[in-house]
Amino acid sequence: MRAVARSLLFFVLLAPLAAQRVEPIVHTLDNGMTFLFLPREGDPNVSAGWVAKVGSVDERPGVTGVAHLFEHMMFKGTHTVGTKDIDADLAVIAKLDKVRAGIRAEEEVLIEAHRRGKIDDPKDPAERSARHNELIEEFQGLIAQQRELIVKDEFDRIYTGAGASGMNAATTNDMTIYFINVPSNKLELWYWMESDRLANPVFREFYSERDVVHEERRLRVDSTPTGKINEQFDAMFWQSSPYSWPVIGWPSDLEGLTREEALEFFGVYYAPNNLTAALVGDFDVEQAKEWAEQYFGRLKRGPEPPQPVRTREIEQLAEKRLTAYADTRPTVSIRYHTVADAHLHEPALLMLSSILNGRTGRLFKSLVIEQQVAAQAGAGVNGMKYDGYFELSGVARPPHTPEDVEEALYREMDVLRKELVDDRELQKVKNQQLAGDLRRLQSKSNLMMQLLSYEALGTWSNINTFSDRIQAVTAEDIRRVVNKYFVEDNRNVAIYYTKDDKEAAAGGQE
Repeated sequence: MRAVARSLLFFVLLAPLAAQRVEPIVHTLDNGMTFLFLPREGDPNVSAGWVAKVGSVDERPGVTGVAHLFEHMMFKGTHTVGTKDIDADLAVIAKLDKVRAGIRAEEEVLIEAHRRGKIDDPKDPAERSARHNELIEEFQGLIAQQRELIVKDEFDRIYTGAGASGMNAATTNDMTIYFINVPSNKLELWYWMESDRLANPVFREFYSERDVVHEERRLRVDSTPTGKINEQFDAMFWQSSPYSWPVIGWPSDLEGLTREEALEFFGVYYAPNNLTAALVGDFDVEQAKEWAEQYFGRLKRGPEPPQPVRTREIEQLAEKRLTAYADTRPTVSIRYHTVADAHLHEPALLMLSSILNGRTGRLFKSLVIEQQVAAQAGAGVNGMKYDGYFELSGVARPPHTPEDVEEALYREMDVLRKELVDDRELQKVKNQQLAGDLRRLQSKSNLMMQLLSYEALGTWSNINTFSDRIQAVTAEDIRRVVNKYFVEDNRNVAIYYTKDDKEAAAGGQE
């Protein structure tokens, strides 16, 4: 009886909480930049951030990785921050661009020779011309000069000295967010710092930072057991969509990216009419508006708003499969094309994911506990700005194979295809989703990030309709999306074997 009472109490508590709404004060500058102000009294700190509505999906072949590179470059300072002598600094930067263009021309000669089969490795120093080596030496000398002019990490140290914390940024397929926690009495500093790096950016250390990103790529992708294979799976999955390339960029693009290309990208996507800022915490709204006008109002509106991505994903007409061997456990990943963020079918797909996922979800109970065919099993949905997917995965439990797990996953989906989800099971995952949504509303930083993310994907106001849309999902909605999207012609399968499996297979063939 106590358990029943607790359950009833939980349902009663959720009813009024579900009615909570986030109502920021919206202030739009003449240049098009929007501010979302959400004052909360008590805590003497403000979670502040802004989003550029640009990610890797907005790039093009040849310049992939530039959105993520900008995340790095935006911390390099301005005309007043990060340098001992701005005039000398800019002069060195101009020389670096000129010399780097010469190096790139020499590199293109080697790339062409490699393309024609005349040399084995275009990066082999032995293949360089005398002029190529001279340019590299001159370039390194200029880099040394620039280091003498730079005040390292000054942007971060100014904030830290004022008591700010948590400064960071993140780039995704669809957006780039910059955020920090600032003491309320230092909020004007945030306005000056952030507007200054948009109004007067200096992309110093561009080429060395490009190498830093390249190294980041090696650590995150090249040096991980399945990193490059996962990239190939993504590229296979997306046939025409620009989601097919990685956020961090392709290696050859990172190597060839120029500062001029980066500046062109900045001019289009970092114009104020493509930016939204959000402040959550204890601050005076009228003062915040005045500072917005004073500092960010000086930014010049872009001549044209950035155009939406034109190329849409074409319909998949046949199953695609990838087989790979790596230092990993035998695994299967099954991915289906689904829908973009805020699509009418997204809530049903999210509830389906919750029903399948977790230690109390169907996949763990069936594949791990009952059948013991898998050591792990899960599901996930990813709705992005222009498209989306749903993925099922499982790690085989010896002596079972990834193919055994694959068939077990299909059987679970067949059940959902034929039978309606029980009302109690559906209500449980709805309650879990709602409780999580409400918890996230209590955190200033989480709320600030949610406002910016919703705005980048469509509109911030979707934060107020999301929970209602989740609660409206029916068992029939779930069966409908399973039958619509989880079909053979729409699926992509990646099978990961261990390297021992490959060696065993090769031995058997002998």
